[in-house]
Amino acid sequence: MTMATQRLSTLFFRHAAPATLLRIAATSVLSLALTLAGLLAVTFAMSALSPIDPALQQVGDHASAATYAQARHALDLDAPLPERFVHYLDRLCHGDLGVSTATGQPVLGELREVFPATFELSTIALLLSAMAGVGLALLSARWPGSWIDSVIRIISLLGSSVPIFWLGLVALALFYAHWHWAGGPGRLDDAYEYTIDMPSGLVLVDSWHSGMPGAFASAVKHMLLPVLLLASYVLGSIARLTRTALLGELHQEYVTLARAKGAGSSWILLHHVLPNCAGPMLTVIALAYTNLLQGAVLTETVFARPGLGRYLTNALFYGDVPAILGATLVLGIAFILINGTTDMLVRLLDPRQR
Repeated sequence: MTMATQRLSTLFFRHAAPATLLRIAATSVLSLALTLAGLLAVTFAMSALSPIDPALQQVGDHASAATYAQARHALDLDAPLPERFVHYLDRLCHGDLGVSTATGQPVLGELREVFPATFELSTIALLLSAMAGVGLALLSARWPGSWIDSVIRIISLLGSSVPIFWLGLVALALFYAHWHWAGGPGRLDDAYEYTIDMPSGLVLVDSWHSGMPGAFASAVKHMLLPVLLLASYVLGSIARLTRTALLGELHQEYVTLARAKGAGSSWILLHHVLPNCAGPMLTVIALAYTNLLQGAVLTETVFARPGLGRYLTNALFYGDVPAILGATLVLGIAFILINGTTDMLVRLLDPRQR
């Protein structure tokens, strides 16, 4: 085991007995299971209480009463609600999310095609915003009350208050249409859009492995604006909340002791205060990730990127109930997994949480 691995292991599991780790894991899994059960109940209620009649949507307004009744029976709409909920859970266990009324294709297959694009866009934006946000927070905490702190706080405020759809339209008008510095709508130039296979659904990976000259550069150029837009959407909250956590730790007794021993302010901030803020920082970054998945809905619509956000927008426009519920379920599961994993990591990192 290398020295770096040993230090990382010590950081995660210090003062945690095996029984404590097992209890934390069991509690986290139970919490995830209960939250998932609540999500399934909510999505089923949305389906049952929806004003859109799936049977009528399937057969049309001019169908006979017998045809309409047959469609309701085929869709399990004439059964009692508890029985319908059991059938709903059974279909989910078999990977059946229904059939899209707009395209006639299985919803699960369509979600498999669009989710990787959203995952790629949100993850890259998260990495960029996390590094920039924590860096700005460190600068702000190093010189609190200075002009540097004031500028960073203004930047953080602007990033959280400007509407993301308006900022996207302005960015397209300036950097794509006027100055030609970035790519426009879509994920690739027209020369590559229909010639590159997308087996993974990740445009950067697939364009890199395509072997076509210029394909990867085209993918990067088209991803530049939406990534920066999404990163700015959560950068402010990461910088603000991390700054608050750092300033709170600077008033602790161990900081006073380190200063009495002659340690510099930057050394204390990086080697003492920052590790003790790992728990709050993880929580802030996890919340930012969930916000990015939500923000991708508008970003993918503005930039015409074929991701989960654009898929959900089109489903809402056409009243496609199975597609809406399927996309909502995928987003909900992603939120549960992100928050549950973060909660477990925070409890492992901070003995005070145990």
